[in-house]
This record gives sequence, C-alpha cells and structure tokens, in this order.
Amino acid sequence: MSSPGRRGGLWGTRFGFYLAAIGSAFGLGNLWRFPYVTVENGGGAFVLLYVLFAISLGLPLLIGELMLGKLTRRSAVSACHEVRVTAAPQSMSGQAAVGQKSPRGQLAGIGIFAVLTCLMLLSYYAVISGWVLHFLMQLSLGHLVTGAYDAEASLHVLHENGWLQMALTSVHLLISLIIVAKGVQEGMEKWVSNAMPVFVVLLVVLMTKSLSLPTAAGALRFLFYPDFSRLNGYSMLHAIGHVFFTLSVGFGTMVTFGSYLNQQTHIASAGFRVTAMDTLISLFAGLLIFPLLGASSLQAAGPELLFQTLPRLLSSLDNGFIFGFAFFLCLYLAALGASIGLLESLVANVLDLTGMRRPVATWLTGFAAFLFASLPALSTSVLKNVTFQGHGLLEILDNVLVNVFLPLAGLGLAYVVLKRLKAEKIESEFINDDSIATRKLYSHWLFVMRWLAPGTILCAFVLAAITLVRSLLH
Repeated sequence: MSSPGRRGGLWGTRFGFYLAAIGSAFGLGNLWRFPYVTVENGGGAFVLLYVLFAISLGLPLLIGELMLGKLTRRSAVSACHEVRVTAAPQSMSGQAAVGQKSPRGQLAGIGIFAVLTCLMLLSYYAVISGWVLHFLMQLSLGHLVTGAYDAEASLHVLHENGWLQMALTSVHLLISLIIVAKGVQEGMEKWVSNAMPVFVVLLVVLMTKSLSLPTAAGALRFLFYPDFSRLNGYSMLHAIGHVFFTLSVGFGTMVTFGSYLNQQTHIASAGFRVTAMDTLISLFAGLLIFPLLGASSLQAAGPELLFQTLPRLLSSLDNGFIFGFAFFLCLYLAALGASIGLLESLVANVLDLTGMRRPVATWLTGFAAFLFASLPALSTSVLKNVTFQGHGLLEILDNVLVNVFLPLAGLGLAYVVLKRLKAEKIESEFINDDSIATRKLYSHWLFVMRWLAPGTILCAFVLAAITLVRSLLH
C-alpha cells in the first residue's frame, strides 16, 4: 500500500485543495449538463430541488467521503478494504459492533464499484470534452480563415465521424495525463491554481454580458420561478444525481482528495465551503447559459442542447467571435479541471493497490479510460441505432451513471464511513472545539448519513421506477 507521500504528496495549501475540489466538482456538470437537465425537468422547480438536495444530502455525504480519506490516508478501494472493527465503531443502525468482524470483501466491493463508476464517467466525460475542443478549434479557424463560422456544419461533422471524436477524446486525455503524471502539488494543484482564477474571471465577464441580452428576463423567470406542475416522476432522482455529479460524490474522488488533506484541516468546514462555492458557481452558470439559449431552446433538451443552440446565437451578437471563443475556453478549462480530478482519483487507487510508479499508473489508467470512451465516442455514428425510448447511447450512459450508479455508490461510501471509522474518530473530525455549532450539527449529520440520505434516495428510485413502468406500458 502506498502513502499519500508515495502517491505524490499532500496538498501544498488549503487554497489549492479548495480550487481542486471546486474544479473537479464544477466541471462540465453545470455548464454542459445543467442546462439540458433543467429544461427536461421544467426549470425553476428543478433548480430549487437541486439546491435543496445539495445542502441536505450532498454536503453531509461530501463531508463523509473527505473524512474517510483523511482518516485512512487511502483512496476509495483501499479505504473500504482495510476494515478492522475492534473498537466499537458505529454501524448504519447506530449500534456498536464490539469484537465483530466486518465483511471485508463486501466493503471492498463498494470501493471497487465507486472507482469503476469514476472510470466510466471519465470516459464519457472525455468525449464531451473533445466536443468542446472541436468547437473551440472550429470557431477559431472559421473566424481566421473565412471570417464566419457554421455551427450546424461543425456539429454534423462531429456526429458523422466517430473516429474524429475518438481522436479529440485522446487529445483531451493526453493533456490530463501529462498534468496528473507530475503528482499532486506539481501537477493538479499547480494547474488549478493557475487555471481556476482565469476560469472564474471568464465566468463573471461572460455572465455580465449574458445578463445584458434581451432574452435575460424570460430566461431568469424560467430558471428561478418554481412551477412544480412541470416536474415529472424522474425529477427527484435527476436532481439527486446531478448533485452527486457536480459535487463529485460517489466517484471516490473526494475520498482521494481527503487523503491528501493536512491533519489540521477541519473536515466539516472544508466540506461546507466546497458545497457552498460549487452551488453558487452553479447558479452563476445558469445566469450565463440560459439568457444565451433563449426561449426557443427551453422546450428542446438532450446532451447536444448547448452545442446546437449556443454557437448559432453567439454568431448573431456583436463581437460574437470574442464572446464565443471566451465561452468555449471557459468551458474547456472547466472540463479539464474535472477530468484531472477524476483521473487523479483513479491513479491514486491504482497506486494504493499496486505500488507501481505514478507515471506508469497514470498512462495505464488513461489507456483504460480511452478504451471505455470508444462507446460514447461512436454513439452518434457506428452505434447510432442503439437507442432506448428515443435516447441515444450517450444519453443512456449519462442517465444510468449519474442517476443510478452515483447515488448507489454514494450510499455505499456513506455506509463504509459509519462502518469503517471509529465513532470517536468521526466525532473528533466533525466537531471543532472553537465552534458550538459543529457540536449541534453533528447529530444532524449522523441522522442524514444513517436515515435521511438512504430514505430520500430510495424514494427517488421508487418514483422513477413507477414512472418508467407506466411509460413502458403506454
């Protein structure tokens, strides 16, 4: 087993951790995925559900995963595997299990499931990141060569050429691999420390420009006015899945990030700051995206929504090229930050399990991700006939991974936190002696981990299953 030092060191600064966690959590989730999921689920009511679940479910589970990593100094699989219950740790029921041996294989299986989910997410995420690269390059070349840009032609070329998507995916993965191979401080932390401030500045500038458009008032009403009649049987599960996706809960990523934290870091405070900043930036992303999409796009949805509508609308604006270039650069920085976080988590697990050198583990992991990426990359060309209820393979993968696998993996890791860690260790990590609030919130956190999170997610699954069965019968 490798230590954090063997894997590449601890975070150099607390600020570096926050930037990396937010970069990993934010990613494409709120700039690419958030618009089409919000449109599919009716707008403002879904946004309200998302914010509610981010605070009530996402935050407690995020704290738990950071805690698991910090206390074990291991990534997800190793943290779940090293189960030695000897000092009355708590179970999900809250009962002590003195002298009881925990099912090592069962808990290790939870870690493996989370890491495999992370690998599949990285793979299809890399494909979408390749789309962003394609539009960024086509926008630049079109402006430089002809002074114009045909967004529909670019999307058509991308759709019809799965091998082009494979090539773009490989370029994106190569950039991510080079950064991760350098280690935590020299690779990921240094990159996010330079790139994330640029990303935030671009986001604020673009949001200001977007809110000045004539479509802003209608878009803001759609985004923030909660019309609950527009929710459907899938909306609750979609909101939970999107919270898990944007906060990187259930991937095992935050377990890895937690293992790199300094001993002095207060886990509950760190989790709260990451959740608050990610949710705030998510809302900023909505303020940026929806005025650009306009009312005409608020009835259509799907993974291609952003790529179908945004370039065409940007071309109609004054200085549309500059605005479009800045937007897709901002989008790619977000995609790269999240990909680096996912890849770092996978590499850390390989290092913990094998003890091999970081560069070797990084390239092997990247190759595995590239192989998995072939399915979503070919989903619009070679595999375009693979559909379910009108949804293509890419959208099927997105739905299954985000709305099914992530909630299950998140619950599994929450179970490990309460089963694996000693009660006194959990309490000492959560409670800050300088803050009375943490002592009061500790019992609420335990309640969410034991009862509220499993109950809410089970309810969401039941509602979605009933809705699916009804749609199949009709």
